[in-house]
Amino acid sequence: MPATVTKRVEPTSGLKEQVVSINRVTKVVKGGKNLSFSALVVIGDPGAKIVGFGTGKAKEVPAAIKKGIEAAKKNLRKIHVLETTIPHPVLGRFGAGQVLLKPAPQGTGVIAGGPVRAVIEAVGIPNVLTKSLGTHNPHNVVKATIAALEQLRDKNEVAEMRGILPERM
Repeated sequence: MPATVTKRVEPTSGLKEQVVSINRVTKVVKGGKNLSFSALVVIGDPGAKIVGFGTGKAKEVPAAIKKGIEAAKKNLRKIHVLETTIPHPVLGRFGAGQVLLKPAPQGTGVIAGGPVRAVIEAVGIPNVLTKSLGTHNPHNVVKATIAALEQLRDKNEVAEMRGILPERM
């Protein structure tokens, strides 16, 4: 499979943000324990089919979420989808996390749980079947889901790679 270059997208005004996980982290130092928070945030524009994720760390939860949103805005990607579903089945991998995405007929809805649902809803795909395999670590599951979405190709792009006309496919 050829390596693809993902194009960064400039943030738009209609971004929908969702906090996937908040983790309390302690660092043990000489004087005791330093408490801080880590937040994993997914943002997206369902109308433009744009999605991104980011992590933020701070002493307070709202500050960590704000930092996560800012990091996610720098990490936006455009996703190729059909009107109501994805064009073909795809398996995304990151670390020990694997996410399988399959097209679904109209009216099925989003069959996904937790971090995968957050990413799919941020992109704005109304009908898709998913299965999360391997680890349940939210960071790896979100990255595997976005890796799967980046593998999606539209008909014209595949035809161009094969060197044939799109209507012959």
